[in-house]
Amino acid sequence: MTQTQRVFQAWKGSNKFILGGRLIFGPDARSVSVTVLLIILPVVLFCVFVARHLRHEFSPYNAGYAILVVAILFTIYVLILLSFTSARDPGIVPRNLHPPEEDLRYETTLSADGRQTPSVQIPRTKEVIVNGVSVRVKYCDTCMLYRPPRCSHCSICNNCVERFDHHCPWVGQCIGLRNYRYFFMFVSSATLLCIYVFSISALYIKILMEHHRGTVWMAMRESPWSVALMIYCFIAFWFVGGLTGFHLYLIGTNQTTYENFRYRANSRTVAYNRGCANNFLEVFCTQVKPSRNNFRAFVEEEPPRVVTTTTRESEDEAGTRRQKVEDDLDIGDDLMNISQRCNPAEQPHHSLDIDQSMLGVAERAATIRTETRHGSWGSRRSGSWDIEADVSSSNVRESRS
Repeated sequence: MTQTQRVFQAWKGSNKFILGGRLIFGPDARSVSVTVLLIILPVVLFCVFVARHLRHEFSPYNAGYAILVVAILFTIYVLILLSFTSARDPGIVPRNLHPPEEDLRYETTLSADGRQTPSVQIPRTKEVIVNGVSVRVKYCDTCMLYRPPRCSHCSICNNCVERFDHHCPWVGQCIGLRNYRYFFMFVSSATLLCIYVFSISALYIKILMEHHRGTVWMAMRESPWSVALMIYCFIAFWFVGGLTGFHLYLIGTNQTTYENFRYRANSRTVAYNRGCANNFLEVFCTQVKPSRNNFRAFVEEEPPRVVTTTTRESEDEAGTRRQKVEDDLDIGDDLMNISQRCNPAEQPHHSLDIDQSMLGVAERAATIRTETRHGSWGSRRSGSWDIEADVSSSNVRESRS
């Protein structure tokens, strides 16, 4: 077996790998840079135009530095959660090289001309029991496997993902079993960061009003960047805050986004609901399962499989040909008996010719039997015609005599 490629180099999905297969992204990984920019740029503006002016506004004198430090550390924390979400295996199920043989069904279909055509089929679905509830799982033609419960095939990444939630373009990755926890923490932390920047910016506007004894409009003209940050955080809050609230509901009912939009409330979702408290413990307090893929391992080439299939049609046709050879031999025997009855006086003379001809027929029959076992279809057909030719020539010699 040759080991020339690593798994990530021969990967059949649409993922992108960096650092020699150590980090895995979706095909839309460039969107991650946009998300990072949308996080870092507002925080930089906040630190420069808002937090810097609040360093000495609180007692003790340097207490305002805490506002600056919290903003920087919280931003770093959000970026770490983003990397955990977008740069790791979300729970990809490895593909099979061949369909599961234990589930294959060999069936024979009757064509229009009456021939039987063998075919191999595999059931599209099968039932499994989850927490005492019957759940139907589907067969994936791309990955050649029955998807585990709550698994779905992502059309963007072209992989089957365990506990598939959705494909998020903002993080450039599928959200599944192994990164859902970090995705929720990223979204909720981004929501808190929006609230923090919005609140401190509003506080700075209030401080400006007190210092200049003016109206809110005068304070807003004094610090237009504070107003811009408040507007930006207000819009972003509806996006990430709405996602946070929706996923809190999904966690409490132990659903995924895919299940909620496609199946709503049925046996498929009820089977996984263990109660609100246990559902939260399952998401946040259980150990993250290790990846089922070693992307840096070497690919071991599998030797080609030789599958020999004997169909009922081939056996029937072979038996028909053997029967034809035996019928031809019987015809030769009948012709010999008829000739002997018609010419009893010349029986010794003709017996030699007939014996010689029958010897040729026997030799030919032995050859045909051998070809029937080892030869091709064409040689078997030609063998049958040769017998008829020998029998006809024997009959002609008898008639002339």
